Amino acid sequence: MENEQAATAERSAWLGVMSRAHKGELEALANGIVSDVKFERLRAPHVGLVMVRGRAGGTGTVFNLGEMTIARASIRLSDGTVGHGYVQGRDKRKAEMVAIVDALLQQPDRREGILSMVIEPLRLKAEMRRLAVRQKAAATKVEFFTVARGEEFA
Repeated sequence: MENEQAATAERSAWLGVMSRAHKGELEALANGIVSDVKFERLRAPHVGLVMVRGRAGGTGTVFNLGEMTIARASIRLSDGTVGHGYVQGRDKRKAEMVAIVDALLQQPDRREGILSMVIEPLRLKAEMRRLAVRQKAAATKVEFFTVARGEEFA
């Protein structure tokens, strides 16, 4: 049971990294891996909408925030391994590429190589983007203070 949960968490992590990566970054790192892969389309890449949900105050009641456009694809490799790809926006090619890499990552003999050559560099680039945004926001931070008036302490 724990192994299954760990495998699901690991798969969720690599799918998240790929779906948030910029298309050019993903193509540069994964194109050589996916270009010669033979696969069957289970769900041809297409565009649709999903409902985005939020929580009041981050922990409160759930509410529907709005709809978001996604592209998704599902493929099956010749050995029967199924891969899925969901990406924000309308990029069908990126969704299919994510699905192919997802399927390849499920094969134990290829997992470590793809994790080190594709997923880890994408994760590091995403972390660098997050850090740059934090630094930019920190540079514009304004500290406010108030001076207490004497009447308030009488």
